[in-house]
Parts: sequence; structure tokens; C-alpha cells
Amino acid sequence: MKVLVISPKNKTLFNFRGDLIKRIIEKGHEVTAIGPDKTFIDDVLSLGVKFIEVPFSKDNTSIMGDLKYYRQLKKIIKQECPDVVFNYTIKPVIYGSLAARHSGIKRIYPMVTGLGRVYASNNFKARILRLVTGGLYKYALKGCNRVIFQNTDDLNKFVKLKYVSSEKVVRVDGSGVNMERFSVNALPSENTFLMIARIIKEKGIFEYAEAARIVKKKYPDARFLLLGGYDNSMGAIKPEEIQPYIEDGSIEYLGETKNVVPYLEKARVFVLPTYYREGLPRTILEAMAMARPIITTDWPGCRDAVTHNVNGLLVNPQDSKDLADKMIHIIANPIQAQQMSKKSLILCQEKYDVNIVNGKMLDIMSIK
Repeated sequence: MKVLVISPKNKTLFNFRGDLIKRIIEKGHEVTAIGPDKTFIDDVLSLGVKFIEVPFSKDNTSIMGDLKYYRQLKKIIKQECPDVVFNYTIKPVIYGSLAARHSGIKRIYPMVTGLGRVYASNNFKARILRLVTGGLYKYALKGCNRVIFQNTDDLNKFVKLKYVSSEKVVRVDGSGVNMERFSVNALPSENTFLMIARIIKEKGIFEYAEAARIVKKKYPDARFLLLGGYDNSMGAIKPEEIQPYIEDGSIEYLGETKNVVPYLEKARVFVLPTYYREGLPRTILEAMAMARPIITTDWPGCRDAVTHNVNGLLVNPQDSKDLADKMIHIIANPIQAQQMSKKSLILCQEKYDVNIVNGKMLDIMSIK
């Protein structure tokens, strides 16, 4: 059997889909991966896939650019003749599903890994883009066997808006986490908070920095680490915009890394104050696998993984004061933090282990 994976970014092929791809190959199937460029190509090829480059811009709203992307996908699908097409994120889902359907592919399984800023904002441009995107989703998903979601909010929204019928939808628990790589270790006693995210506004970068500034007035020894790369997409934050928080000691910016494990080991609490329309943030699952209490927003995807006062605390989106209050609560209640730590690990073992999630993915796609 030949499986074609259509990805928006090469890094996600090995970081989020690597274990799934390896499992498909171990079962004796051939995997071809499509990505937008040659970045991280050695990591991608190490999975054992055949790689094909099809450029596109995820933030570009050019009709001609999107049509070119669709035509290139269709040409490759006809050449490769895959038995199964698996595609994820907005443009690969829409244009990959259409290209596969118009090429006669019978088994198409798109995954909606969050809705992005188009569905998080309510400005005029976002509303217009939602109308266009909604129509494209509805048309594209008609020819798919199942549509896979990573959180309950997105699934319910697509059904309510009639983008897809309720009979076709299925939810999995995110991308899963490799619990051998992200193995449990003791909770540090130091009050060290860690946020891992792209440096874009909607991830809650400013809210994290403002909250850190507030908390340090009461607990000056508390540390607030920020790990992640700068971005050139819409919502990108410039280095000089967060520099004041670095200079006054509110946060410590650590740059970007391919291995977050050493940083999670140092952290007592993981924080993600996002108001981006997430699927189910992988960083939360990685922190849970390492038995960390979580502070995140009461927001689609995040609230699927975190139950308030059980394995972490939920905060109001875009509310740095509420975030600071929750951080202070964790510092002031170390016994509860330990209890949340244990519950995070148990939940991860029961639901989010990558072997459990990928087993369900293979069942959905009927890959034996």
C-alpha cells in the first residue's frame, strides 16, 4: 500500500507525524511526503519516506497561488497513485482533499489540527476569510472518508456550520506524545515556569511576560523561561517588542531548540496562555508526559487536555492578571502542584501516549 502525507511544514512531518509515519512503514507500506520546501530535509528523509517539494504560503490569500498549489498536488497525486491520502492544516486539507478526489483517490483522511487565526479573530478581514474558507471546506470535505479532529470544539463547530456531516467526523487525542522520549522526572523545587511557543501574538507571549512581571514583584526568585523561534507569519512579534521584559528580568528568552526535554526537566510548571485556535497543543502533552502541572487558557484544544484544579489551572484568554494570579496560586500551594503533577502523568499514560493515538489513527484510515 502507498500512503501520501501532505504537510504544511517539514518540521511537523518528523516532529508531530514522525511516529505515525514510522509505524506505517514498519507495517510494510510505502510513504511519500509532500512538504513546502527543503528545510529539515535530512530529518524528514530519516523517517524512511520519499519526499516531494510543493511550495506554498500558508498565510498567502492569493487565488492564483492557491490554484497553483492545487494543480501541483493533483499532478503529483496522479503520478504517485497513492492508496491513501492523509493531509493536515487548512490549505493541505482543502486543496489536498480536492486534488485527491479529482484524481480518483478513494481513501482520503484529512486532519483538522486547529482552525488558526481566521477563526480566532472577528475583524472584517477574518469574517470574509471565514466565508471563503467555510465554502472551500464544505466542498473539499464532501469527498473524504472521515474527517479527523483533535478537539471537541472544532469538531462541533464544523458539524454545526455544516462543513461536514456528523457521520464523517471522528476525534483523536491530539498528535500523541512519545512517552519514552518525554519520560517522567522529579518535579523541581524551584519556582521555574516555562512557556514553549512560536513568538507570535496569539500564543499569549505578551500575557506571559506581563504576568511574569506581576509575579516577580511578590516572588522575585521565580523564573519565567520562554522557548521558541521568531516567526514571519501574521501576528509575528519582533525581538525589540519583548526586549523590555528581558532587560528588566521578567522573562528569560532561550531561543529555539530541536530538543525541549532539558528545558522541561528544569521547569516546575508549564504555561501556555494561547488564544490561537489550537488543535491540541503538543507542548502541553509533552509537559504532561514529564509530569508537569499545566497553566493554560480555557480555550479550544487546551481545555481538552487540562481539567481545572485536576492536572492544572485554566485561565481567561488575554488576561495577564488572571494568569499571574494562577501562577501565584501554584507557588503558594506546593502540595497541590505535586498532586497536579501526578495527575498529568496519569492522564497522559491513559489517553495521550503516541502509541494509543496512532493506533486509533491507523484504525480510522484502515491501515493494517
